[in-house]
Amino acid sequence: MMRFRCILCLLTLWAVRGDPTSAELQQQIAELRQQMSVMRMEMQEQVAMMSARKLAETTTAAPSPPTTTTTTLPPSLYGENRKDHRGYTKTEELSIALDHAWLILCGALVMFMQAGFAMVESGCCRAKNVQNILLKNLTDVAMGTLGWWCSGWAFAYSGPMDSDGKLANKFIGSSSWFGSGFLEYTELKNEGGDALGVYEPTTNMLNWFFQWAFCSASATIVSGGVAERVKFRGYCIFSFWMTAFMYPVVVAWTWGYGFLQSINDVGYMDFAGSGIVHMSGGVGALVGAVVAGPRAGRFENPDDFTPHSMPLVVLGTMILWFGWYGFNCGSTLAMSSASKGFLAAQVAMNTTIAAATGGLVVFVLRLAITRGKYDIGGFCNGILAGLVAITAGCGNVEVGSAFAIAIIGGFVYQGTSTLLQKIGVDDPIDAFAVHGATGAWGTIAASLFDWGSGVDSYSGWSGFSCVLTEALPKGKCLSGANGMGIGANFAQVVIITAWIAFWSVMVFVPLRLVGFLTADVPMQLKGFDEVKHSPPKAYVVELDADRERRQQEEQARIEEEQRKQQAASVKKQAFKPVRGYA
Repeated sequence: MMRFRCILCLLTLWAVRGDPTSAELQQQIAELRQQMSVMRMEMQEQVAMMSARKLAETTTAAPSPPTTTTTTLPPSLYGENRKDHRGYTKTEELSIALDHAWLILCGALVMFMQAGFAMVESGCCRAKNVQNILLKNLTDVAMGTLGWWCSGWAFAYSGPMDSDGKLANKFIGSSSWFGSGFLEYTELKNEGGDALGVYEPTTNMLNWFFQWAFCSASATIVSGGVAERVKFRGYCIFSFWMTAFMYPVVVAWTWGYGFLQSINDVGYMDFAGSGIVHMSGGVGALVGAVVAGPRAGRFENPDDFTPHSMPLVVLGTMILWFGWYGFNCGSTLAMSSASKGFLAAQVAMNTTIAAATGGLVVFVLRLAITRGKYDIGGFCNGILAGLVAITAGCGNVEVGSAFAIAIIGGFVYQGTSTLLQKIGVDDPIDAFAVHGATGAWGTIAASLFDWGSGVDSYSGWSGFSCVLTEALPKGKCLSGANGMGIGANFAQVVIITAWIAFWSVMVFVPLRLVGFLTADVPMQLKGFDEVKHSPPKAYVVELDADRERRQQEEQARIEEEQRKQQAASVKKQAFKPVRGYA
């Protein structure tokens, strides 16, 4: 009807265009205006009626509150076919898929860091031991996998948990041995009563995989500190014990919601593992280096122990830097919400700034120490020191703080490296200086530089918020939280250091006493590769040092052969046959 009236008005206007009488035209225009005014009023009435009807429908047909069936029942892949369960909602399915994709990707990046460790360690050592270094890195991954599967996960994350979600005994987990319970058997049956034998998966597989990569990394750090003089079988024993017991207990106290999580109202803060992962590995490396003793001739002929391949060291460092984004960003543990996405981006930026800053700081320090000589190895270790320093606080500090943390981390690394050399501790790749000392600094820095407003507010694990007295909107920032956070992180450093040092001594010292740890001097001088490996060399291309040694050995064999020939000739000339009697 409305459209018809509008068309009629347009036709009327067209019709009056040809009428020359001005009075009639004015009259028709007035009538047209009156009709349009009536139409406008009718339209307003209709709009008002429609709004009132819509409001009434919304009020009378409001959705009923969710039933118990949809809010309290646990979700299942089999939905309502499984008794006392429900199906996953579309939102839940999307969140689970995103979180799984995120952590599997980040876990793979952390695992790829093993290639970086292998390159850095083998490049820092001598060519005659390269295969042995690589063997220990492979062993760390393989032994670490079995250790984490057998008991590591059980000690670290299996619980049981109390009503507050904290570890009940505050110390160690006690179930899920060998991955048991990761799949839940269901008694789902068809209409005929036949058991279908299906399983309900849990998120334990995902978490096991991601945390396994961290466990293996912690053990690999130790291999660098004892490189070029430790026997393979002794190292295998330590590697398994580290991943099956020592490191998992540290995780239980912290990420497993043990006593360090509830040491006060705030708890410790170690977002991605400066203390939990790196300091644990660094302390183990220091104890191993001390107990095993220095390499034969290390401090008598230091020029013989220069890194044999700087390209390997640089490439390994870049791979570690790349993998560190999985290490730190993946520690958000999810990617299914806006807050997690923002936090992962903040972590990535902090990680990048710290790596670059730490490398440049150590490069400049080495430039001053060497009086103008460029030290690429120092640059690489500075990058790693910056990364280790920011790992604990990457999720609760601003980027300016990350810059400051990395600067101090560079000085901590350089000072520790110099000190160890002066007191005669042989750490071939500076494992303790990079991971142990700088890891301790990073753990403390995470609390000192927390981005909470002022000197009293503290964020810690709360992300972009502060630690609240209670949930919003009534909650407010907890008073005194900053001091509690600093105290908790100092306690974390002391307790983890004591635990790892104690058990490292308990493993390394008996191995040394029974002859399973340190190789004898002739084997060290000749090289592990030639004595213990097949083929006996890591490189087909002969290096200058190898060529010179081979030529010396060949010359020695020639001279020995000549002495034998001369001795035989003298003996022949001295021999006179016995004449017979006539």
